[in-house]
Amino acid sequence: MTLTRSPALPARDADRDRARDRHRRPGRERSPFRRAVTVTAVLIALGSALGFGRDLLLAQIFGATGSTDAFLVAWTVPETAAPLLIEGAMAFLLVPLFSRAADAGGIREAVAATLPRVLAGLVLVSGGTALAAPWLVDALAPGLADPGLAVRCMRITAATVLMFGLAGYLSAALRARQVFGPPAAIYVAYNAGVIAFVLALHDRLGVAAAALGVACGGALMVAVQVPGFLRHVGPPRRMPAGASVLLAAFVPIAAFTLLRQGQVFVERFAGSSLPAGSISHLNYAQKIAQVPMTLSLIIATVTLPALARSVTAGDTAAARRRITGDLGLAGAIVLSGTAFLLAFAPEIVALLLQRGAFTPADTAATAAIVRIYSLGLLGQTVVGVLCRVFFCGERPTWYPAGAMAAGLAVTAGLAAAAAPHWGTAGITLANVAGITLTAAALLPGRGGPLPLPVRPVLAVLGRLALAAAAATGAGWLVRPVLAGLPAVAALALGAAVVGSVFIVVATATGSKEITRMIGYAPAEERP
Repeated sequence: MTLTRSPALPARDADRDRARDRHRRPGRERSPFRRAVTVTAVLIALGSALGFGRDLLLAQIFGATGSTDAFLVAWTVPETAAPLLIEGAMAFLLVPLFSRAADAGGIREAVAATLPRVLAGLVLVSGGTALAAPWLVDALAPGLADPGLAVRCMRITAATVLMFGLAGYLSAALRARQVFGPPAAIYVAYNAGVIAFVLALHDRLGVAAAALGVACGGALMVAVQVPGFLRHVGPPRRMPAGASVLLAAFVPIAAFTLLRQGQVFVERFAGSSLPAGSISHLNYAQKIAQVPMTLSLIIATVTLPALARSVTAGDTAAARRRITGDLGLAGAIVLSGTAFLLAFAPEIVALLLQRGAFTPADTAATAAIVRIYSLGLLGQTVVGVLCRVFFCGERPTWYPAGAMAAGLAVTAGLAAAAAPHWGTAGITLANVAGITLTAAALLPGRGGPLPLPVRPVLAVLGRLALAAAAATGAGWLVRPVLAGLPAVAALALGAAVVGSVFIVVATATGSKEITRMIGYAPAEERP
């Protein structure tokens, strides 16, 4: 009896140990993830708050006029450079590259191989943008009231191509080393620079002070990351021969990012033929409406290095769980924010912007755009999460660029047809239709290394969409009741009602994303 039972005892003990490990290990594994998400969220929230302060300051001092339209056309340069060189193409290319190099112990060699070429390209593009400013302004907004001012501002903001590119490079290297604090702080530094220059120089330089602030803010983005880069990555160790794969890999990612940013180009082009201030209304509405999307994509930012490692290792099961979990978490964040925007857009815009030169009519126009734009936020988030799958391998594919091109074609066609009749509302509806089409095209994962389980993902997002619809209805019902309260109190109570209904309905329909969101853990890290 002893001989038959003794071997079984260690087996039972081993089973018990494995079971205990399964329950203990996720907590330990979630700790770095939880810290990274928390630090990133806090700094991004602070940067967003300063961004709101910046927009409020611009609205209060300059209003929504032909001058602000001219500045916003020039602002197209940093608005294009940021997704291309910070959040988008640069990160999609370099985070996986640096992650693989870090695993092999050669990240400093990877820096030595890539940094000189990256810097040379950035200097050329930055200088070329400044020289081509008159032609770019004419192409972006041919009906602009003051194209000369737009050209002057664009030549100043052209410096952001170099600064944003270098900031994105440093961010990618730090994230590959699992360092998220300095990269998340870049928009705190950027917006602080813009605000400082506007306050100090708007009387003397007018809206050009904001352009100078944008250029200075780009330099601060670099400065805030240099100490962390030197500490965690270090200077280049040696200069290996060539890095020819870098450009070939960058092109499809850059094409996707530029096509995605093309939605802004369409808005500016179509809006330039509308009454003065229309481009400003579109810009202010976009900045407000994109906050839930920005917060939702924090999850994707933090998990990108791990996703890259899973795809590189050929562990498709882990990568698929990662993407599915990220979609659920990001969807919960963005859809709860969408419900709040749909219910309380006028109050939000009035609280943030309605003062000084920004009139109640500007508030009404901007709030209407916010409500329409928010309908496309889920599509924006799905595109932001899924595009990483196609770019994590050593050979990024062209499929996302094709999907984005199709979406942009829809946006441009609908905007051209709708803008003369419906104005800014028609342009915004075109944006929603285009990005939703792109999200639908990316969802199956065709053309990439990781086909996704479409039905389970749609089921997850469908439950969250149902919760968002219920939360929006609750917000509409309580909005008249809260109308007599101070603005801050009314919005706080409105957010509480919308958030509570969203959580209750999502939980009641079987959604697990709320508990994951509270625990800051991706799905595959749950026992």
